[in-house]
Amino acid sequence: MRRLLLVLMALVAYRSSARAESHWCYKIQANASNNCLGPDRWGGDCKKDRQSPINIVTTKAQVNRALGPFSFSGYDKKQKWTVQNNGHSVMVLLGNEATVAGGGLATRYRAKQLHLHWSTVLDAGSEHSLDGEHFAMEMHIVHEKENPKEAQDHKEEIAVLAFLVEAGSKNDGFQPLVEVLSAIPRPMMNTTMKRGVSLFDLIPEEEKLRRYFRYLGSLTTPPCDEKVVWTVFEDPIQLHRDQILAFSEKLYYDGEQKLTMTDNVRPLQRRGQRLVFKSQAPGQLLPLPLPALLAPTLSCLMAGFLR
Repeated sequence: MRRLLLVLMALVAYRSSARAESHWCYKIQANASNNCLGPDRWGGDCKKDRQSPINIVTTKAQVNRALGPFSFSGYDKKQKWTVQNNGHSVMVLLGNEATVAGGGLATRYRAKQLHLHWSTVLDAGSEHSLDGEHFAMEMHIVHEKENPKEAQDHKEEIAVLAFLVEAGSKNDGFQPLVEVLSAIPRPMMNTTMKRGVSLFDLIPEEEKLRRYFRYLGSLTTPPCDEKVVWTVFEDPIQLHRDQILAFSEKLYYDGEQKLTMTDNVRPLQRRGQRLVFKSQAPGQLLPLPLPALLAPTLSCLMAGFLR
């Protein structure tokens, strides 16, 4: 009986250890503890060849005329959203009222949540990079297909709108989110925003949303499912330095509040043979040769001189 009890105790200890070791985490957490798996040891699809994030070489991105303006619905509605420390990031639960279509997307997608990635180093907090340059933060608005049966391509089940963030002037739209961070320092804590915020309050003005990059990739956290159509906007959001640093100062990875939540960034992945496209935003590409565009102007000028 005693021997059986010892065997059962050993089995329980082994299972507990296996659960702890199989929990994924970021590099900063893995360096501080032996009980979680850093990015180089992530399982699932994380070792496959269509992973995210990537470095986007802007001069090599191919102009795609199908990547036009987006159509947003519900992005202007102010709400007091639920905000959560999920142990890896701060997550804002968006309900089911906001949708996005257009922009070359195969169908309409419904916004489910947004979360952010950041660092105390203001050029190391974004997951994606542009021409090798990282930014202070990156915000992901995660959407799922409104009607999953409408489009069959599993590579586009999720649409993520990614916004790079740089240090600059104070962003009043973000302040209601920054203000509630102190209420959710530990994992699995929730709170509610004290003031209503719309998605349009958080992102650049609509004109700037015409300039973006598009590629097919994956979730940037385990299980790294390769089912994401990524939109990475070229124009960054500006937050004041204090607003950016508040995320690292107010949030923790652990319940004991010993390890501040920062550097929650997956390393860049190989682009491989994937193509990266860019939108045909105003001023990016002239649809007609320059002489053809100038001809009417020159004719008008000549007519004026000959009067």
